[in-house]
Amino acid sequence: MKKVIVTGGAGFIGSALIRHLVGNRLAEVVNLDKLTYAGNLESLQSVEKSPLYHFEQADICDPVAVKRLFNDFQPDTIMHLAAESHVDRSIDDPLCFVKTNVLGTANLLQCALEYWRPLPDDRKKAFRFQHISTDEVYGSLGATGFFKETTPYDPKSPYSASKASSDHLVRAWGHTFNLPVLISNCSNNYGPFHFPEKLIPLVILNALDGKQLPIYGKGENVRDWLYVEDHAKALWLINEKGVPGETYNIGGHNERTNLEVVNTICHILDDLRPKAQGKYSDQIVFVTDRPGHDLRYAIDSDKLQKDLGWRPEENFDTGIRKTVQWYLDNAWWWKPIREKKYAGQRLGGKA
Repeated sequence: MKKVIVTGGAGFIGSALIRHLVGNRLAEVVNLDKLTYAGNLESLQSVEKSPLYHFEQADICDPVAVKRLFNDFQPDTIMHLAAESHVDRSIDDPLCFVKTNVLGTANLLQCALEYWRPLPDDRKKAFRFQHISTDEVYGSLGATGFFKETTPYDPKSPYSASKASSDHLVRAWGHTFNLPVLISNCSNNYGPFHFPEKLIPLVILNALDGKQLPIYGKGENVRDWLYVEDHAKALWLINEKGVPGETYNIGGHNERTNLEVVNTICHILDDLRPKAQGKYSDQIVFVTDRPGHDLRYAIDSDKLQKDLGWRPEENFDTGIRKTVQWYLDNAWWWKPIREKKYAGQRLGGKA
């Protein structure tokens, strides 16, 4: 059984990955998380008592803490998800994103390298530094085409630029020092335990609260949506079978405009929890677009499917209904967040 450090394991994707690994007894995991506003250990209730799960509160920018964890736990792999991840927040506070996403990744790489070098040959060969990134590093697509692993980088926001920088650092440590690295770039994730600053949970909860449902511009921006549990399974498959030095795109082939996403959520809520009067779509309002808003993202995941045999189990219609139902059933998880951390206000309005 592999021993895995998951950075950012209290976040949305990280917690889904840990639930998958520990819940299915696939690996022993240390969750390395600073517990910023978006980190929530409540997302790991289902596995927190397992002997295969451990938690270490630390900052990935702290070399002393990271080195100590490597030496104490002796991991076989590190799956790096810790990141500041909201485009709107990166507009308001870009330097925070540079610190965590760029300098934090560099620190992890260097600590991993120093740990990896003296390992016995068999363990050196088996070790992996797996970096989980985003399709936003590629920039914006036109009306047609898809992002491929060979698409040139063209990041447009402080967030995507910081993730592009971290991707380049990972490749550099792999090329220069022969550290066995893997990179994946994924499309927009959604599903249970998603912090409610992001579009889908924000719309669900604001709709239930009777608040306005703001949509940027005309709602024409297109995203490719990936159910988070499908993503977690893809990440472990890449860790197990991926070729060091390679990049794998992970996408759900579920393109929707933002307006289509919001309308779909409203229709599902009309069915599952009807309002006393009117429709949830009555709450939709159009607001000034955010600065540098990319028009369209779409991922070509053929390499992952052909080389490693991955297939998503959920399409958008099945996944979004599961997601809405989960938020209806799990107010215990999101109500404290809405009351104490984030109440649904607009972010990223600064130009």
